[in-house]
Amino acid sequence: MSEENTDKVINKDTGETVTEEIAEEVSDLEEAVEEAAEDAKTEEAEITEETENTETEKSEEQSGKKSWSEKKAEKKAQKADKEKEALKAKIEELEDKTKRQLAEFENFRNRSEKEKAQSFDRGAASVLEKLLPVVDNFERGFAAVEEEDKNDAFVVGMDMIYKQLMDELDKIGVKPIEAVGKEFDPNFHNAVMQTESDEYESGVVAQELLKGYTYHDTVLRHSMVSVVQ
Repeated sequence: MSEENTDKVINKDTGETVTEEIAEEVSDLEEAVEEAAEDAKTEEAEITEETENTETEKSEEQSGKKSWSEKKAEKKAQKADKEKEALKAKIEELEDKTKRQLAEFENFRNRSEKEKAQSFDRGAASVLEKLLPVVDNFERGFAAVEEEDKNDAFVVGMDMIYKQLMDELDKIGVKPIEAVGKEFDPNFHNAVMQTESDEYESGVVAQELLKGYTYHDTVLRHSMVSVVQ
């Protein structure tokens, strides 16, 4: 019969007497169980931490999506405001440009009409000025008619033509300049001589030597006058 290990040990948990070999096996098994339990706890803690991290990440992700949407809406609103301001500025610019163009056109039209009127008046004045000697000749002729010849048919006919001519000149704006008895005015009168007078004061026109005329407040010809010294 072979020899067996007869060393005995007392199991501290049960109080039973077992061999040393069995005791070692039991001790190793207990250590393995403890290690497995520790590993399980560690794994459970890691799983719990991972779950918490995942939930935190999901929450942060959701929070981030909400913030991004708000930022996107804010940027969109800002862009719309900028476009609105740019459009408003463009409209104001176009309105200002239109007003300036209308004002320039109105000024151009007024200037053109004024220049046209002035050009017409200059042309008309040039023609009318050439008619004045005809009027002078009519008046000189009537001044030379004797009193007994004033009722002559020819004289009456010439007087009618003269009056018709003066009426037409008056209608288009030709007016005679008042001279005799008026204070001398270099704008309308041309003094060619001085005279003495008991009737008028000094500086007053005493005699009209050649009648002057205006056309639309423009002097066609100055009156040639004699002024009291």
